[in-house]
Amino acid sequence: MSDITCHPLFDRIVDDLAVRGWSRQDLFLPADQTRELAAECRERYRRGELVPAAIGRGAGQQVQEGIRGDRIQWLEPGQSAVGDRYLALMDGLRQTLNQSLYLGLADFECHFACYPPGAFYRRHLDRFRDDDRRTVTALVYLNEDWQPEHGGALRLYLEEGGAERSKDILPVGGSLVVFMSADLPHEVLPASRERLSLTGWFRRRGAF
Repeated sequence: MSDITCHPLFDRIVDDLAVRGWSRQDLFLPADQTRELAAECRERYRRGELVPAAIGRGAGQQVQEGIRGDRIQWLEPGQSAVGDRYLALMDGLRQTLNQSLYLGLADFECHFACYPPGAFYRRHLDRFRDDDRRTVTALVYLNEDWQPEHGGALRLYLEEGGAERSKDILPVGGSLVVFMSADLPHEVLPASRERLSLTGWFRRRGAF
């Protein structure tokens, strides 16, 4: 892999996924790249390109702000230099996960997500009932100077010793959270300020 697709934290992510099914890395993106991605997200929002996120899939999609209140737009190759660097980095992580965990990940999809103040996303799983391609979820946060009093935590529901416990992770800029999409219920708690992220999924090939 080239330098842009390598990262010193890839091995830690692999180890965490193998042992406990999730990983948090606080210094995944450098500050300048985080700021550039945040600026791109805000500019897309300003241009009206981020739309209310729906729940469900295909013809069954519905916007229900009582369940999910973020606004999103998909990040595609060729849209921006900073976006392409991010996609290349995540493809490096995809290759590492395949080499180490034999997950058979074929691609990566992701979107910008902006949660206005007060918005949230109720408890859910990331894998659709009728589509099992999403295998590993990857969240990168783009929020500068995030403080605990701002709220907006990602709440993970972890199974430990036959009992469930919750773990809250603040959306600190440059940090990464990765987990197995089918196994880990989670929700996004309301925040008192705008909350930005890149939300993505490593996917297996679908059935033909």
